[in-house]
Amino acid sequence: MSIINLSIVVPCYNEESNIAKLFNELNKVINTLDFSCEVIFVDDGSKDDTFKEIEKISLTNNYVSGICLSRNFGHQIALLAGLEKSSGDIVITIDGDLQHPPEVIPELIQKYQEGYDIVNTRRIDDESTSFFKKKTSKWFYAFINMLSDVKVEPFGADFRLMSRETVDAFLSIKEHDRFTRGLVSWIGFNQGVVEYKANPRFSGKSSYTLKKMIKLAINGITTMSSKPLRISLYLGLIFFVTGIIYAFFILSNYFSGLNVEGWTSILITILILGGIQLLIMSIIGEYVSRIFNETKSRPLYLIKKKTRKDS
Repeated sequence: MSIINLSIVVPCYNEESNIAKLFNELNKVINTLDFSCEVIFVDDGSKDDTFKEIEKISLTNNYVSGICLSRNFGHQIALLAGLEKSSGDIVITIDGDLQHPPEVIPELIQKYQEGYDIVNTRRIDDESTSFFKKKTSKWFYAFINMLSDVKVEPFGADFRLMSRETVDAFLSIKEHDRFTRGLVSWIGFNQGVVEYKANPRFSGKSSYTLKKMIKLAINGITTMSSKPLRISLYLGLIFFVTGIIYAFFILSNYFSGLNVEGWTSILITILILGGIQLLIMSIIGEYVSRIFNETKSRPLYLIKKKTRKDS
């Protein structure tokens, strides 16, 4: 069996119209390389004919393989499944919508050859990127880096190169709720960055809805830091001390014979305290739900089918 020097992992979800174009672009790059390659497509439970397109390509290209997950487990888990299947000395992960330009791959390899174990990418926004997305992305990375014990690359993407050593280290982490960018930072090693300008989607609509982005943000914050729990403690202490001070103020006015019109202040106090309590309970609930997910010990994903040569 020949040694695979490079594995390219492509997670896909409803990318039927993009697969052929992406493979053609990848093939152009692969033909310029002087070492053996494999391309692994991971169909994350697509509802269209994404996997049929993968099977077509694998029948005529023996270095292409694919797996289809039993349902949509999410982008982070699809990435994990592809990394577990990879066998290359170096592994590159790239999205299936052509927004990650394959022509950047030689730059990643060059950076690796300079001595970096992991080569991350940093997206350069252009005028087509909405003001809302630019600002929310900037705020998210500023917030998570303020809370986290490790630095997460701002404006990063799951388009990166990893050495076999770092892939094995990453795969040793068995967490269910995963934030790949944070975990890659957490494992350490010598990491470099290559900037790229994102392409527009070749076809179709992005499956990364606002809801999914919020979920990813919550996963990122809760998996990389326990500081929100400490913040909850500090908030509780602040409002407890404030409540005691306010109680002394009310009692002082009462014994001084002053009329206290307290309905408005009482209502505002109840609303604020109630909101803070719900916020703290929600934060605790997020951490408890992650503990619950870990204790179930379910597999991270299930494979429905594979391309023929892998069956």
